[in-house]
Amino acid sequence: MEAPTSEIRLLLTVQYDGGGFHGWQLQPDRRTVQGELEGTIGRLADRPVTVLGSGRTDTGVHATGQVATVDVPAAWTPEKLHRALDALLPADVWVDSVRRVRSDFHPRFDAIARTYVYRVGTHASAASPFHRRWCWPLGERLDVDALSAAAAPIVGRHSFEAFAKSGQPERGDVCTVSAATWSEWQLGPSFSVTADRYLHHMVRYLVGTMVDVARGRRPFADIPSLLAREPGPGSALVTSPPAPPEGLFLSHVEYPADALLEGEPSVASPRSIATV
Repeated sequence: MEAPTSEIRLLLTVQYDGGGFHGWQLQPDRRTVQGELEGTIGRLADRPVTVLGSGRTDTGVHATGQVATVDVPAAWTPEKLHRALDALLPADVWVDSVRRVRSDFHPRFDAIARTYVYRVGTHASAASPFHRRWCWPLGERLDVDALSAAAAPIVGRHSFEAFAKSGQPERGDVCTVSAATWSEWQLGPSFSVTADRYLHHMVRYLVGTMVDVARGRRPFADIPSLLAREPGPGSALVTSPPAPPEGLFLSHVEYPADALLEGEPSVASPRSIATV
């Protein structure tokens, strides 16, 4: 008879307000989301643990659908860990669900797509302290048709070198975007983008440049030109400054259907920090 498994791998779907964190990734002497989760779960498991995320979010960036995994003693069922985390985590981190996954599941390398949402506040009330932490409180009207037109060329397989603070030499700068659309939220336009991968600050540079198109500060033609790598060495064509981090949310991570074990995730608790 096979011996019972001493450890299991659990998948957490996590929401957090990034305003109080120096990003996701663990850093010495800095408060991070990964560090908060590892500290809390480590105390529960009575040993150090490693929490792996589907991707890093920068300082000030939020998440409503971050995915993370952790290996814990088998006595910690998804339901039991979920209840404990709901009681112990700080108010700016909330675990939406917990479920068991295969022991070789990796939240980053098994992901096939990620969706980010960016919210721009064009209404005057976006400057309210109850909204400005979770949007770009621009406070001016934008040409929504120009925003939609600027998003259209982004879909497809392109080099996003021009829309990145730094590249990834080992992986290149080409990303495949399957969806890029603007819609409306409570206080202004909202940009949603789904891609197989992202470069550093890529979404924020895209939003900053598209917003300048919608403000009439630069022509629409700059978007396809930047995607076509025309801004080579010595070129004067560059993106607009990146949109601020407060408006950006990691919204959803997609995995192949066979990446997860069968079974329903634990029931979400009533507490939620979602503000969008």
